[in-house]
Amino acid sequence: MSMATAAAGRREPAALSPTRPAGSVETFFRALAPNWHSQWAWDHYEPTILGLAHQFGLRRVCEIGGGRDPLFSVEAAARNNIVLTVNDIDAGELALTPPGLATARFDIAGDLSEPDIARGGYDLMVSRMVFEHVHDVERAWTNIHALLAPGGVALAFFPTLWAPVFALNHILPEKASRAIVHALFPGRRDDGGDPKFPAFYDQCRGSRATLEPMLRRAGFSDIHVQRFWGHGYFDRMPVLKQADHAFNALAAKIGWDFVTTYAYVVVRKDKV
Repeated sequence: MSMATAAAGRREPAALSPTRPAGSVETFFRALAPNWHSQWAWDHYEPTILGLAHQFGLRRVCEIGGGRDPLFSVEAAARNNIVLTVNDIDAGELALTPPGLATARFDIAGDLSEPDIARGGYDLMVSRMVFEHVHDVERAWTNIHALLAPGGVALAFFPTLWAPVFALNHILPEKASRAIVHALFPGRRDDGGDPKFPAFYDQCRGSRATLEPMLRRAGFSDIHVQRFWGHGYFDRMPVLKQADHAFNALAAKIGWDFVTTYAYVVVRKDKV
């Protein structure tokens, strides 16, 4: 996970609108009418996934990079009629997956030769604060297309460039970035519950115009990019917090893709 997790934290999911649009992922999000601020993205990540599963009849779920901190517990998965597989590239992270959940070790941007690969085996693939750590995001999306069953959906939630807080994380040497994060968030230390991993931000943007050609090359035509602005890093810095909020509110109002802070990228594989 990226340093974004520490700032936003895990919150109880808010309820989704009862409206159930038909058709594409685009119409699904049009009915949700998400707020521009990234807090909506954090608060509604879980219910959005459940809404997609319900809307499109998706049951076999793979959480990419879920490792030690999967979204659903065994009980929550069963309660929501989900068959969950937790993926990670690292065997050590998978060893920390709560007992009772299925696991699959493979590199989402690899050659899909690992024994745990199930081509066409998932109805829904999701990730949270993972794609910024992937070297080759286009390869990852191509692999997701191969792993999804016809009609399957994928949702990636990640921080975006060039939001200033993430641009700084991207530009600084990893040693300096790590030292800052460890000082501000002790839980992000290597022996903590949410260690910091190197971030590359490959294709981590909030612009549909930028992302759509890559997603189409990966095989998708049903595409939605939900942009968000704002963050919680300056919550304890009143003056800076107010200035930053005003900047992000203006950016959201004019739709300035260049400085989005987070994005949901959602795609659906053709049924045939």
